[in-house]
Amino acid sequence: MKLTRLLTIILLSCCLQSWAQEMNLSRWIQPVPATAKFSLDGFMVWCGSMVKGDDGKYYLFYSRWPKKSGHLAWVTESEVALAVSDQPTGPYKHVKVVLPKRDKKYWDADVTHNPTVYKFGKKYYLYYMGNYGNGEWWNHRNHQRIGVAIASSPLGPWRRKDKPLIDTTYMGFDHLITNNPAVTQRPDGKYLMIYKGVSDGKMPFGGIVQHGAALADNPEGPFKKFPNRIFVKDTVKFAAEDPFIWYQQGKYWAIVKDMNGVFTNAGTSLALFESKDGLDWKPSKNILVSTCQIPWATGTKKVTKLERPQLWLDKGIPRVLFCAVYDGDENYNVSIPLNPPLEKK
Repeated sequence: MKLTRLLTIILLSCCLQSWAQEMNLSRWIQPVPATAKFSLDGFMVWCGSMVKGDDGKYYLFYSRWPKKSGHLAWVTESEVALAVSDQPTGPYKHVKVVLPKRDKKYWDADVTHNPTVYKFGKKYYLYYMGNYGNGEWWNHRNHQRIGVAIASSPLGPWRRKDKPLIDTTYMGFDHLITNNPAVTQRPDGKYLMIYKGVSDGKMPFGGIVQHGAALADNPEGPFKKFPNRIFVKDTVKFAAEDPFIWYQQGKYWAIVKDMNGVFTNAGTSLALFESKDGLDWKPSKNILVSTCQIPWATGTKKVTKLERPQLWLDKGIPRVLFCAVYDGDENYNVSIPLNPPLEKK
């Protein structure tokens, strides 16, 4: 009996190694139920990131701002809020705002955005972008910085930092702004962050948009930056954004938004990258994760934008792909079920 169980474990491990090495997320995507769409009356909804609580419920952290202000108001009016569900693909119900505006003396006084949530140990860590400004779009955009809030429960209370977790670096690739944080724990117990920055250049946009890596002993930092440039393509000024990273079966993986299909050759899309050390990345063999289409159970629908990819990992296995959707004048989050090969009947 013990020998049979041992052989089963070995076989399962070999299978996991095999499909991880040949990971093909596009083939795992399943029909999306109507309950998987999360929208909110009167608001634009974006940036969905989910964690399972100790109570067995599923907590979705997302960005929202008044619909009347239009899509671009994410940079001037966004706030991070929380929704909850009994199932990973919904339906989700709004609970409360968790990172509201605060005193003007803080770096994230006016806006919170880009939430990505993790549970490390007994605490929850909510990484996000914050900014402040004078109401002018570019002024807010160019004050974007990365922060972290910490809590013992998804419901909070959330403790925010007085200063950014990842600030800009003079004359670095992130000279102007930092945003789009993505974090995973390494096998050695340290914490890897991949994030987006904009270099110095002609204002107000600035220079090249690239990604970098940072490492910390603790999930709340401090993070040490590395010189590696990530998700770059020849001389393309803005190749990718919105990374989500995770470690699985001996490799680091990342899903990013391929801005114009320079990696996938499929137009604006979601692309899969891999890395042995989390610092040097390359396009994965099965790079295309998804084009701007949603395979609803009632039929596939093309949308204008499908971005901000986030995964929910159950025991280290990707089970749900969360994306932000822009379709005409509507913004919403969608939770796309995934069916890894080992579960196929």
